Amino acid sequence: MRKKYHYKDGVPAESQELFKRKKSEMSDAERVSLLQAKLYQKAKQERNYKFYVLYDKMFVKHLMREAYKRVKRNNGATGVDGLSIADIEAYGVDKYLSELGGELRRQDYRPQAVKRVMIPKANGGERPLGIPTMRDRIAQTICMLILEPIFEADFEDSSHGFRPNRSSKEAIAEIKSHLQSGKTEVYDADLSAYFDTIPHNKLMKALQERISDPRMLKLIMKWLKAPIYSDGELKGGKKNKVGTPQGGVISPLLANIYMHQIDRIVNRIGSIFHRYGVKIVRYADDFVLMGRQIPREVTGKLNSLLKRMDLVLNEDKTCQIDARRANFKFLGFTFRYDRDIYRSNKRYWNIVPNKQSEKKLRGKINDYLKSHGHCNANTVVSDLNSMLRGWLNYYEIKGVSYTSMSKRALRFYLSTRLYRYYNRKSQRKCKLYGQDAFGTLVQHYGLIDPTKYAVR
Repeated sequence: MRKKYHYKDGVPAESQELFKRKKSEMSDAERVSLLQAKLYQKAKQERNYKFYVLYDKMFVKHLMREAYKRVKRNNGATGVDGLSIADIEAYGVDKYLSELGGELRRQDYRPQAVKRVMIPKANGGERPLGIPTMRDRIAQTICMLILEPIFEADFEDSSHGFRPNRSSKEAIAEIKSHLQSGKTEVYDADLSAYFDTIPHNKLMKALQERISDPRMLKLIMKWLKAPIYSDGELKGGKKNKVGTPQGGVISPLLANIYMHQIDRIVNRIGSIFHRYGVKIVRYADDFVLMGRQIPREVTGKLNSLLKRMDLVLNEDKTCQIDARRANFKFLGFTFRYDRDIYRSNKRYWNIVPNKQSEKKLRGKINDYLKSHGHCNANTVVSDLNSMLRGWLNYYEIKGVSYTSMSKRALRFYLSTRLYRYYNRKSQRKCKLYGQDAFGTLVQHYGLIDPTKYAVR
């Protein structure tokens, strides 16, 4: 498994060891980590430094090979050209990367259209997802490997989404810490179609704070201007002035670079946010402001900043509450100020999976069992465990979230649903017909019992 690079002040021990070794002895991943360590260190030590020679790394062989490995590992859907990883391997990976490298070197590389598909949302709506071709994904991954350590040196600790070694767990833990410290006034902000509304000209200015290589900036603009293939026709293209498709490899990094301007202003010493002790916790385009009080001049300043950035708040979903009196949701969790059942005069911050998430998981399990009527027990257990493990690993945060009740409810649902599944007439020949299917699958086939699962 690839060892992730830890972006911290200075250079980590593992990177210091890499400095001492010969490049010929290193793997592609180690050589990439070494480059990232050097870029990060330079950016961290010189806050105003602009990197002016980066594009020549876009066609370095070990970077291209490592980018391909990462794209292959993700195993995503095919783009508009229909080319898959299997097709590339049949063609020859070295030959394919050599041809892509030649296009990048000559600067005649042109991204293909991005295929748009609509993904159902929990609230019944749909979210657009852009799927680049494998070729464009590889090129974007190379670019991300180069740019990420530079901007990681600048990003604030209050930003958690789409960053190395950070996740929603750290964001939830930080929110709980702020609540416990008395910052119970919460401004829960929701941006309307953030990825689709990022203005290209202002995003490029944010990039230019660190990048002055015109070839790299031109390459990023090509991806931003790539046409969208949707409903059998091409849309956007060169005339498009806003948006970076969700689903693109480079898009999360670009989104973080643009939103970093908000983080920086909120956390700046002497700002109106700082004067009122207001903190921000952000995960990509989802963020909350937290303070003992959040007066109108603070929210007014935030709205002014967003307006200058050409971003729009969704007024229907944005709200300001006192978390001691009303629950709020963030990243699939519900935050509640509950009364202690053993000491009625005591209260505690109870952080639990929200009901929509529980309902969504039960729906996935139900749909799976409906569509897999005659699978053997090992297959059923393997597929259910994949769903259960992902959900439990996400919501179980040691010392932060409380999932016991949700786990018990999930166990009960599995028990009753599996009993019905194996009690159908078509299953009479099955050994689990009329039996305690859940208990048998747990004991003899390795099905996860949610109440006994330990996060790994």
